[in-house]
Amino acid sequence: MTSLDKPTDHRTTDGGAESTDSRAVTEAALFEAFGGVRGMVETVLPGLLFVAIYTINKDLHTSAIAALGVSLLLVVVRLVMKDTVKHAFSGVFGVAFGVVFAMMTGNAKDFYLPGMLYTLGLGLAYIITTLAGVPLIGLILGPVFKENLSWRTRNPGRKKAYAKASYAWGLILLAKCAILFPLYWWADTTQLGWVLVALKIPPFLLAVWLTWLFLAKAPAPIDVFAEMEAEEHARKAKEQEKPGAGEESDPDRKTAAGRHRREA
Repeated sequence: MTSLDKPTDHRTTDGGAESTDSRAVTEAALFEAFGGVRGMVETVLPGLLFVAIYTINKDLHTSAIAALGVSLLLVVVRLVMKDTVKHAFSGVFGVAFGVVFAMMTGNAKDFYLPGMLYTLGLGLAYIITTLAGVPLIGLILGPVFKENLSWRTRNPGRKKAYAKASYAWGLILLAKCAILFPLYWWADTTQLGWVLVALKIPPFLLAVWLTWLFLAKAPAPIDVFAEMEAEEHARKAKEQEKPGAGEESDPDRKTAAGRHRREA
C-alpha cells in the first residue's frame, strides 16, 4: 500500500504519528503530481542540449533537431517501461513549439519564447484563479488527494492552504519571467539559454517546498471516493435486507396457489 492509498481522515491519539502520516501523504501526492526527479530531468534536458550544442556550433537546425530528438526519446523510454508519459509528452509539445517558432523566425532565441510565454500565462493563472476563489493548485492536486473539489466548501482550512500555495507558485513564476524577458531582448541566445536552464529547477523546488509546507499543516483531505464507496455499500446493504424484487412474500404465494387451484 502506498502512502496515497492510506486513509487520510483517520483519527489517532498520537498527534506525532498523525502529523508524520499527513506529511508522507502530501509528499507522495506532490511527487506524483509534479513528476519527481525524473520529471525534472525530462524538463531540463532538451533545453540544456539545445543551448549546449548552440554554444558550440551556433547552428540553429542542429540544436533544434537534437532537442526535439531527445524529447521524443524520453517519451519512447516511458512507453517501453509502461510508465506515465504526461510529463514527457508535455516536454515534447513545449520543445516542438519552440523548434517551430525558431525555424519560422530564424532567430535561435525564439526557441525559448513559447516556454517563457507559457510560464507567464501560468503565473498569472495561479494568481487570478486564487483571487476568484478557485486556487489552481487545488484543481491540480484535488484529484491526486482523492478529494476533488470538496476543499472548496467542506474544508476551509485546506482551501486556505491551496490559496497560499497558488500565490507562491504565481509569484515565483512571475519573478522568473521578470528575469527572463529582459534577457530575451538584451542578451544573446547562449546567455539567455544558460540562464533559463539555471532557473529551471531552483524556482520549481522552492514552489514545491512551499506547497508541501502549507499542505502539511492543513487539515487532512476529505476522501470523496471513499465516501462514495461507503454510500454504495450502505445502499446495497439496505437492499439486501428487503425482500427480493422478483420474490413474493409467503401470504402472496399462498393466495396465488389458492387461485390456481380454483381455476383448475
